[in-house]
Amino acid sequence: MHFHAATLDDILRELYPVLMERGAPVAASRGANSELIGVQLELDTPRARLSRTETRGRPFSALGEFLWYLTEDNRLDFIRPYIPAYAEDSDDGLTVHGGYGPRIFGQRGHDQFENAIRQLTASSTSRRAVIQIFDAEDNAKRFKEVPCTTTLQFLLREGRLHLIATMRSNDAYLGLPHDVFCFTMLQEMVARIMDVDLGSYRHFVGSMHMYDKNRTAARQYLDEGFQRNVEMPPMPQGDPRPAIRRLFDAERIVRTQQQLDAGSLGLDSYWADLVRLLQIHFAQGNDAQLNALRGQLVHPGYRTFVEGQRGKNPLQMIEPAQGALPL
Repeated sequence: MHFHAATLDDILRELYPVLMERGAPVAASRGANSELIGVQLELDTPRARLSRTETRGRPFSALGEFLWYLTEDNRLDFIRPYIPAYAEDSDDGLTVHGGYGPRIFGQRGHDQFENAIRQLTASSTSRRAVIQIFDAEDNAKRFKEVPCTTTLQFLLREGRLHLIATMRSNDAYLGLPHDVFCFTMLQEMVARIMDVDLGSYRHFVGSMHMYDKNRTAARQYLDEGFQRNVEMPPMPQGDPRPAIRRLFDAERIVRTQQQLDAGSLGLDSYWADLVRLLQIHFAQGNDAQLNALRGQLVHPGYRTFVEGQRGKNPLQMIEPAQGALPL
């Protein structure tokens, strides 16, 4: 089954009704769900990676998960302030076995991210620029969490970088929007490092499913109606890794709720806005701070997400995350 659209919202609005109406019932370990087998999603504009609706617009948790990948670590303390539910997936209370960071950047001592870039640099038509996420060891014992993603394959054709993500399993309501965000951000990073244009994003899924417990929320999403399509701005030209290192420096400050002026960091407005999104996440419930940060956002498309942070319970003080420096 194939779903082809320009934006994430367009794809979700096509996919959800089919899953709920035609999906086969499955009783799985994580709950009853409706399943479609062998689904392909194709996103023409990977920068349209964020939903524009109230219920599916999740830039804060998606950005947190993307940064978690880039820490090259799988420690729980980094991701917990963004996605508390990951605590339930930890086998030891410290790490998440299925965390993608060590797998992408250090699986058995191999930096697969750099290797993919090296393959494409050596041969622009290479079909070997593959990052393996799911590993043979994941089936060696019963872990609470193993990767849903099996591989990421980058293809450079006619000056455009395409990405194909292959999934063994995908939660259409909670997991899919995050996966699209994180993987297309990695896609754009590689495109900038290689100084090529961004191509399309394809997403293949063995078991695409929606849990019964999320059906009401999915219907609410569909009832919200269409929003104006707005893409994220282009990632600035040049290698993004130096800016991302500075983004991590800012994140360490922001997560302890210290004051920080993103505009004083010497970053391009693209990265400064991502710092402000992190600040908005940690300022939830503080309307005065949210108003100030909303006014500082350069990209107007992010401003709608601020409203969802009002009236929430403020986050507790978070200790600085431990782990290796990223990238």
